[in-house]
Amino acid sequence: MVKICCIGAGYVGGPTMAMIAYKCPDVQVVVVDISASRINAWNSDHLPIFEPGLDDVVKSCRNKNLFFSTDVEAHIADSEIIFVSVNTPTKTRGLGAGKAADLTYWESAARMIADVAKTDKIVVEKSTVPVKTAEAIEKILTHNSKGVNFQILSNPEFLAEGTAMDDLAKPDRVLIGGRETPQGQKAVAALKAVYAKWIPENQIITMNLWSAELSKLAANAFLAQRISSINAMSALCEATGADVTEVAYAVGKDTRIGSRFLNASVGFGGSCFQKDILNLVYICECNGLPEVANYWRQVVQINDYQKARFVNRVVASMFNTVSGKKIAVLGFAFKKDTGDTRETPAIDVCLGLLGDKAQLSIYDPQVTEDQIGRDLATNKFDWDHPAHLVPTDPTAKKSVTKASNAYEAAKGAHGVCIMTEWDEFKTLDYQKIYDGMEKPAFFYDGRNVINVEALRKIGFIVYSVGKPLDPWMKDLPAAA
Repeated sequence: MVKICCIGAGYVGGPTMAMIAYKCPDVQVVVVDISASRINAWNSDHLPIFEPGLDDVVKSCRNKNLFFSTDVEAHIADSEIIFVSVNTPTKTRGLGAGKAADLTYWESAARMIADVAKTDKIVVEKSTVPVKTAEAIEKILTHNSKGVNFQILSNPEFLAEGTAMDDLAKPDRVLIGGRETPQGQKAVAALKAVYAKWIPENQIITMNLWSAELSKLAANAFLAQRISSINAMSALCEATGADVTEVAYAVGKDTRIGSRFLNASVGFGGSCFQKDILNLVYICECNGLPEVANYWRQVVQINDYQKARFVNRVVASMFNTVSGKKIAVLGFAFKKDTGDTRETPAIDVCLGLLGDKAQLSIYDPQVTEDQIGRDLATNKFDWDHPAHLVPTDPTAKKSVTKASNAYEAAKGAHGVCIMTEWDEFKTLDYQKIYDGMEKPAFFYDGRNVINVEALRKIGFIVYSVGKPLDPWMKDLPAAA
């Protein structure tokens, strides 16, 4: 039986290992983490991650060929293939702060592997890492090897939260990068054999280490670029009376472009896009490519601009102040079908409104009040550093409440903001919501999920990203 160990029981490690165990009953998979609370959650009926389909897969394999443990060293020593799926947060201080990836956790994992390994190991990069990380890891492993042979592979993940289990079961492609040596290619073949149990061989792509590492950063940069491109167009649509949905449909009909990732919104979020682009910017700068760095930096700047623009629309349309006014925020996760709030646009929008002394009532079906409080009290980039977890800011807590449903959030509100495209927001009784609000009743759709004209007929003053402006807003400032 092949024995696989994964260091890191987070959003990538947990689901990926669960799918490998599910598809490969002859493989023993152990997910290890130093966090006892996280491992306990994986071993309970309430998994630490909400992902459609994950519960069923975990429960069908757990304690058969899928295990979750805090005994990190023992399982590293016992495994042939070791996936490393630890945090690679953005550095908050020192060289490259605000752009470069912090490889502290990766280096710690590599030193632990070198320390406890008594037999040859294949070490697989599963976290998103800077190009040439494998070279640094190789140096740590070989200089501490005690005669053990290590082969480093890059196997980047391409999961979208909310559809991660489908992405794992039927991926567009699996990338495996390895050294172009006999030992390196043997390691590539070993990992390929695991995936080949359920993935067609022509979808398992092998390449050199550096190409595999860069492919992940490039894929996320391209996806984020498309979102920033359509969001830039949304600002122009509002200025000219065009409809961004119609523009996106026309552009997406071009087979060279395609229709995916052309939905205008308040901005992109999640743990990867901004972090990976800033990492790419830093790598370009370090390699003497300032023009390329500036090109990718603009993708993040447009995203920040879009969030600031949204806040400005809210404040400007409500008589240029939201001080003391109740604003309902529907959705806090960065996208639907996940409880993940990492880099969610809702954080910046809420902070912008709180900066003008608004009273926020937030409803999200998967995000807890504690999580919202922590997110609104955490400095930029610190969210990915466990050591920097902070308690809820007591000042902000007075201005923020967590509602149990959308109707409670909107009752007595001056305005409603949709921040996450949860399906339930498409079918709410908006007449009921309107009747319970202060008048004039403002509605701001940051995800283009509602029927603008239907809400205007009810009586709302509506702003929807990239749509023709309500007459109320036409002469107001367009940007922060």
